[in-house]
Amino acid sequence: MKKIAVFPGSFDPFTVGHESVVRRSLTIFDEIIIAIGLNTNKKGYYPLENRLSWIKEVFEDEPNVKVVRYRGLTVDFCKSVDARFLLRGLRTAADFEYERAIAQVNKAMNAGIESVFMLTSPEHTYVNSSIVRDILRHKGNARKFLPGKDSLKEKIINFTQEDEA
Repeated sequence: MKKIAVFPGSFDPFTVGHESVVRRSLTIFDEIIIAIGLNTNKKGYYPLENRLSWIKEVFEDEPNVKVVRYRGLTVDFCKSVDARFLLRGLRTAADFEYERAIAQVNKAMNAGIESVFMLTSPEHTYVNSSIVRDILRHKGNARKFLPGKDSLKEKIINFTQEDEA
């Protein structure tokens, strides 16, 4: 049976830490679906279509990574794509406590789903989307926190500058 993992999140923006978790997890899973959840309670900093496009560009060299959007419960989405695993990155002990609670609720809702936690690489422990968004919002240099080629980083940075102008 194919080992499919869903890596859910808002990825607003997708960071080098996210990329690292996905690339390292490819040694464990046959396929990883990066699933951007639609949260009606949150207004994204970047439009969903941009995030989808940018993440696809990061993984254009990797046929075992898919990037999609979904709505509703993550466990329901997992079932719809025959994924038995939820992939989550952990940076800190606080992340673990938060993710553990979610994993236990997900397990109670669907016993067939296993949550797999991947520790963030030490050099990415301090990187999170909120901080990167704040750097971008204030026109700081966030290039080292963004994945992909320089041309992609420029798209992300320039979009922010145009949007905020």
